[in-house]
Amino acid sequence: MAAHIRRRLRKGATTTAVAAAAVAALAASQAPAVTLADGAAGGGDPKAAGEDTASTEDDDAATGNSPYYTDLPPLVTPNKPGASSNLPVTGSAEAGIPASILAAYKQAEQTVRTTDPTCRLPWQLLAAIGKVESGQARGGRVDANGTASPPILGPALNGQGFALIKDTDGGAYDSDAVHDRAVGPMQFIPSTWASWGQDANGDGRKDPNNIYDAALAAGRYLCANDRDLAIAADLDKAVLSYNRSNEYLRTVRSWFSYYQRGTHEIPDGTGTLPTTPSTSSPNPGPSTGPGAGPSATPSPKPSPDKPGGKPGGKPGPGSSKPGDGSTSPTPKPPKPPTAKPTPAETFGSLENAGTGPLRATAGQAFDERVAVLARNALGAPLGKVPVTFTVTGNTGTLFAGGKKTVTVRTGANGTATAPELRAGEKAGEFTVTAVAGTGRPRTLTYAATVTARQADALARTGEKTLVAAPGEKFADAVTVKATYKDAAAAGVAVTATMVKDPLGLFDNDKGPYFKDAAGKPVRTLTTLTTDAEGVLRLPEIFADETEGTFKLRLTTEGGASVVIELTIRAPEETAPEETAPEEAAPEGTAPEEAAPKETGTPEA
Repeated sequence: MAAHIRRRLRKGATTTAVAAAAVAALAASQAPAVTLADGAAGGGDPKAAGEDTASTEDDDAATGNSPYYTDLPPLVTPNKPGASSNLPVTGSAEAGIPASILAAYKQAEQTVRTTDPTCRLPWQLLAAIGKVESGQARGGRVDANGTASPPILGPALNGQGFALIKDTDGGAYDSDAVHDRAVGPMQFIPSTWASWGQDANGDGRKDPNNIYDAALAAGRYLCANDRDLAIAADLDKAVLSYNRSNEYLRTVRSWFSYYQRGTHEIPDGTGTLPTTPSTSSPNPGPSTGPGAGPSATPSPKPSPDKPGGKPGGKPGPGSSKPGDGSTSPTPKPPKPPTAKPTPAETFGSLENAGTGPLRATAGQAFDERVAVLARNALGAPLGKVPVTFTVTGNTGTLFAGGKKTVTVRTGANGTATAPELRAGEKAGEFTVTAVAGTGRPRTLTYAATVTARQADALARTGEKTLVAAPGEKFADAVTVKATYKDAAAAGVAVTATMVKDPLGLFDNDKGPYFKDAAGKPVRTLTTLTTDAEGVLRLPEIFADETEGTFKLRLTTEGGASVVIELTIRAPEETAPEETAPEEAAPEGTAPEEAAPKETGTPEA
């Protein structure tokens, strides 16, 4: 590693004077925009330069493969591994990060963590790219709003020492209506900014020269294609999508590792601008376009595996020996590029679309419906995204139609709403899960609760006194009715308990009782439920040999209750009915004889 660093430092020394002179000249001229690594100090298309390149999943680079700074981190690293931004200055002054620039990177990390948490974007990666692309916005030369002043522009991408990218924005971002230039602290070319630009500072503009806007755009760009930046392979793909060069990847990686070990905050405008730009590509000829390089540069050393390889080497593909009559094979037509979704079409995140608490009484419909919001890679609502909603739990709750899983596509406003939920008969908790996206799906989980059916009033339906003799059963059944807001409360669970005091605070082990399935006495029943009319008829009640007045307490989940008196007493004994004695005749008097029946006419 040390040898590699020494080689890079020797390589950079040859161009330091040129770069310093260019920066000084620009500052003296008070040009309206500072051009990074222009002319001979600039770098172009790494493919044209013969530079070590790597293919990525993206057809184009965010920067148009513009030049970048190749300065490496100081050899002396922070002495507190794991620290983030509170260390004193150590090593080179250029290792610090200006305050506004550091704040923008951390804000972008927090924003992306909210909208795309599975990307796991680290702010240190943004800092590494910002260092390599613009030297942290030219050492933090930004105004109070975080906008680079003057604007930061790369060289014209006119094919003369650089990639050829004709104008795509009419000069709106780069002030060049002929060719595109990379713009701002994160060096986006206008065509990429048109798709990925952000307004992170809330000023109503998407400005590539504003570090807050540019940092968030870079963060979303790096997270595209469902990347997880905590995975090394995905992080490498993300960096290579920014600039398609393995040399670029190695440089960014070195700063990323350095910032992960710790860095320090410095005041805006006090940072040191890097001095070593990437190597420019060969110039095919003179150019009159802006930012053109010198008329000629050394050609790269021939490679043995290309036409014109080094002497004595194996001829490259398509080469022929002089006079052998052979011809070069006909080149195959290039494979057309695969069309890839634009950021506006790429699924980015899944969020709660305002779903409130999910609570319902057993057997009833939930007032709330689960709703989600899908966003694209730019953070805007995204339509036509399939979202699968699944109910998990044992309460018996289902979506309307009796389904546990349903799939709904988001509408034009990015929202998808699940069908109505209907609570099952079992009280308890369950979850509803929403899943969208392929490759690296986004998931939201909602907690929900089913409560037991409720009653706010419970009353006995009869008034007859309930009495039984010891050892007998009560002849009259006990019937009650439950209501909720004056309406019959069906399916309400009721608990019946025999108690011995008026307040019902103590269980009773004597007196009236119910019988269980085995015929044994029980004095508490918990399996009682009101019928469709809210009525409950209690099982038979029996009396033991203990006489007295007892209480039967009935309660519901909703807090309604009623207390009913039960009396056990022996029946009262009644005396036999007595007959009055006949009155005795006076002593010596014969019983009165019956008068003779008169017949005929009395004598005269």
